[in-house]
Amino acid sequence: MREQHIAITVDAAVFYKTDHQLKLLLIKRKNDPFKDQWALPGGFLEEGESLKDGALRELKEETGLTNIDINQIEAFGALSRDPRGRTISIAFMGLSKKEEKVKGADDAQDAKWFDVKELPKLAFDHSKIIEAALSKL
Repeated sequence: MREQHIAITVDAAVFYKTDHQLKLLLIKRKNDPFKDQWALPGGFLEEGESLKDGALRELKEETGLTNIDINQIEAFGALSRDPRGRTISIAFMGLSKKEEKVKGADDAQDAKWFDVKELPKLAFDHSKIIEAALSKL
């Protein structure tokens, strides 16, 4: 078998629902690619880590959010989804029971809840991940 150079990432679409609004948690990227753009919390999977554990770790590291039940929704692997090279992302989604306080940390310079009807321009293919998550709500 020939050697492959494929990275695996995990992303988490976490929503909060009120009577009149649906909000989504996003982070502002601190580093390139897409520095200063908004994205879903996520990052590279570590060796020996399950997909779900990786998504929960990234969520905690980048936003401080814990105690969220997430479920795997889909894999995203378009060849051009990441300018650094071939990267396959396993996407998860979850619902927060309340609008938790969040704070950007690690490689996120900010974290914030957005109304899903007023999302900013997103990094990578995260708008496609959000569409998939919304279809499962």
